[in-house]
Amino acid sequence: MDQQINDLIKHEIENNEVCLFMKGTPDAPQCGFSMATSNILKVLGVNFKGVNVLENQNLREGIKIFSDWPTIPQLYVKNEFVGGCDIVKEMYESGELTKLFESKNINFKSINK
Repeated sequence: MDQQINDLIKHEIENNEVCLFMKGTPDAPQCGFSMATSNILKVLGVNFKGVNVLENQNLREGIKIFSDWPTIPQLYVKNEFVGGCDIVKEMYESGELTKLFESKNINFKSINK
């Protein structure tokens, strides 16, 4: 993988407590999985950085190599890879996602289910 892309990925992950590599942007997602994942973060009121992988083909491929995860979106919390859409959705539904945010001191809105 290109060193410049590797550095870019590391920079985004290290400088944003919650970082979502996605297709499109949080306001204009370009795929359903990216939209679902960013919507979960929005519902929880989490401040996150959306990184649009469609702007750069090398980034799109590079993030898959970086995380050793084949699909996008990819969620990172405090430098730690959490997972893609299905994992984030399951964690959200089970309450694990808010526990993760609590353990990492990430601010979110508590919601009653």
